[in-house]
Amino acid sequence: MATYDYQLNNPPDEKRARELWIQHAAGFIIFQDVRKYAIDRIDETLDEKTKSKILEGIDNAIYGLMMLWDGVSGNLSNDKYSIRLETIIKLEEKANGKLVDEVTVTNGDGMCIGFHGWREGDFGNDEIVNLS
Repeated sequence: MATYDYQLNNPPDEKRARELWIQHAAGFIIFQDVRKYAIDRIDETLDEKTKSKILEGIDNAIYGLMMLWDGVSGNLSNDKYSIRLETIIKLEEKANGKLVDEVTVTNGDGMCIGFHGWREGDFGNDEIVNLS
C-alpha cells in the first residue's frame, strides 16, 4: 500500500517527540513507497534463496541511500569545491502549506539507526498512521 493510501496521525506537541516522529514518518514513507514497492515486484515464481538475495539487495540499496543522507558517504570534492546531498523532512499544514517543523536529516538521529527498527515495522512510540 502506498503512503497516499494511509491517513497521517497528528504529530506530538512536545518538540523532541515531534522531531523523532518526523524522522520515523520519513522512514515509514521510504519503507512503504520504496522498499515495499520493490519487494512487491519480486517474481513470486522464484525460489526462496533467490528471493532472499533480491531482498538483501533491496535492503543494501536503501541502507546505502541512508548512509548518504546521514553524511557517511556522498561527499564529492576537490581543492576548491564540494558537493553533497542534503535531505530535509518537512512537516507542513496541509491547508496552507505553512511550515510547522523540519528536520535536516544529517542533523537528525540518523537514518541508518532507524533502518533496523523500520525493517521490523517499528516506527517509534507515537504512531505515524492509523493502521487499524
